[in-house]
Amino acid sequence: MPQYQNLFTAVQATGPTQSGVPIEGGERERMLKPFFLHLLGRIGNAQIGPIYLGGLGLASLILGTLAFNIIGFNMLASVNWDPIQFVRQLFWLALEPPAPVYGLSFPPMNEGGWWLLTGLFLTASLFMWWARMYRRAKALGLGMHIPWAFAAALWLYLVLGFFRPILMGSWSEAVPFGIFPHLDWTAAFSLRYGNLFYNPFHALSIVFLYGSVLLFAMHGATILAVTRYGGEREIEQIVDRGTASERAALFWRWTMGFNATMESIHRWAWWFAVLCPITGGIGILLTGTVVDNWYLWAVKHGVAPPYPVVFPTVVDPATVMGVKP
Repeated sequence: MPQYQNLFTAVQATGPTQSGVPIEGGERERMLKPFFLHLLGRIGNAQIGPIYLGGLGLASLILGTLAFNIIGFNMLASVNWDPIQFVRQLFWLALEPPAPVYGLSFPPMNEGGWWLLTGLFLTASLFMWWARMYRRAKALGLGMHIPWAFAAALWLYLVLGFFRPILMGSWSEAVPFGIFPHLDWTAAFSLRYGNLFYNPFHALSIVFLYGSVLLFAMHGATILAVTRYGGEREIEQIVDRGTASERAALFWRWTMGFNATMESIHRWAWWFAVLCPITGGIGILLTGTVVDNWYLWAVKHGVAPPYPVVFPTVVDPATVMGVKP
C-alpha cells in the first residue's frame, strides 16, 4: 500500500460528496452541486461546493465588484483608455484620494469623488462579508474566533482610510487604491513623520507579524512531521492524546525545554496574528494626530540617540555684539 503523504497527497480517498450538517432556522438551500477536483485534492480537500451565499453574501459581492470596477475604469481612463498601456502600467496606476483643499467635503468626481465612492462601496462590502462570516459561524455553532480575527484586519483598514483622515481633517491623508502607489504612500508617510521604525506600536506590530509567521511555521512543520502518526487529526489529539502529540511534545521539550499543547498553539498563533493589525492600527492612528515626528519622540524618551554633532554650530553674525549691520 502506498505511503500516505500529507504535503503532496499521493492517495486521495474519494466517495460520495458531502453537503455538510443541516442548519436549523429555515436557511436557504446551499448552492453549487458538489464535485471533486483532483488537482485541488493534492493540496487539500478535493471537494468543491456547496456554497451558501445568502443575501449578505450577494450584496457584499455586488458592492465589492462595483468598487473593483470603479478602480479599474479610473485606472484605464488615466492611460487614455489604452488597454495595452493599462496592462503595462497596471502596478503603477492608482485611484487617488481628494486633494487637501477639499478637506472632508465631497469633491468633484474626477478629483477624488470616485475615490470616496469606491471607499463607501468597498467598506460596505467588507462589513457585509464580516456579518456573513459572523452569521455562518453562529449557524454552525462555531466560536467567534474567525469573525473577530477578520475584524482586526477591518480595524487597520478603517484607521488608514476613515478614522485617521477624519481626525486629520482631510480625505487626502488616506491611502490611494493601487499596488505600487499604496507602497509609495507608506514610504512617504514614514519619511513625513520621522521614520515609523521609531513608532513603538509599529515595532509591536512587526513583532507580532514575524512572531505569527514563526509560530505558524513551527506548528505546521510539527504537524506535518507527525502526520505519519495521525497528527493532522488535531481535535482527536486534543481530547485523546496519542503518539503524535507525545512525540511532538517530546521534540519541543528536548529542543526548547517547553512546548505548547495541540490546543494552546492555536491560541498563541491567533493572538499573534490578530495583534499585528491591532497594534499597527494604533500606531498609524497616533501618527500626525498625537506625534508629529517619531524620531524626535524617540530621542525625547531615550529610545534613540540624537544625531552626533559633526559640524560646529553656525553663528549668525547679526547676533554678535559689536558687529555693524
